[in-house]
Amino acid sequence: MNEAPQLSVVVPVHNEQDNIAPLVGEITQALRGLIPFEIVYVDDLSNDNSLQVLRDLKATTPELRVIRHVKNSGQSTAVRNGVKAARAPWIATLDGDGQNDPADIPNLLAERAKGDAQTKLFAGWRVNRQDSGSKRWASKWANKIRSNMLKDDTPDTGCGIKLFERDAFLDLPYFDHMHRYLPALMQRAGWKTVSVPVNHRHRTSGVSKYNNLNRALVGVRDLRGVAWLITRSRRTPVEEL
Repeated sequence: MNEAPQLSVVVPVHNEQDNIAPLVGEITQALRGLIPFEIVYVDDLSNDNSLQVLRDLKATTPELRVIRHVKNSGQSTAVRNGVKAARAPWIATLDGDGQNDPADIPNLLAERAKGDAQTKLFAGWRVNRQDSGSKRWASKWANKIRSNMLKDDTPDTGCGIKLFERDAFLDLPYFDHMHRYLPALMQRAGWKTVSVPVNHRHRTSGVSKYNNLNRALVGVRDLRGVAWLITRSRRTPVEEL
């Protein structure tokens, strides 16, 4: 690609071989002709055929870049490494399982165009979730508890589709599972965030990497940590003399 990208689409994957090609095709369909973009896939040391699928797609998709972890490190690390490798000033993220709809990225860009310079995060809000009943129930209560503790005024922080400024993201404190707390962390840094209704789809292939129990156990510890970060935050405007 000769034109510098204005948007980098970062997609973390672990064992999603059957979901990669359809999702790449949907991303290119949604963005070609709309904005100069690149796609940065981060393979979190998959042990299926994901990496080979990505290598094959590079031959037919000039926007595609692929980086790979040398050890399995989790989704937050994959997102962060993808953002660090990205060349555009703004980032869109998608889960690699195909449940997020790339057709929503133009909607997020449109919301950004209407927003002000202080809004650095446009977070997807799955208003019609297609997960199992138990998963929706667990998520509902997790969101309620999180909202009460963090006061982040965000109905759905677990949605993988987001649009944010690269520099603002890289300035946030990094920890495992931080991708689930981006609205609160952005607000802690002094930025505004907006929730945007987006589509949500059934997983058609592969298996989820999480279950309700491990989400809950990790979530309790993380919530306490993020709440502590918020109480310890200090933001001081500066002026140059």
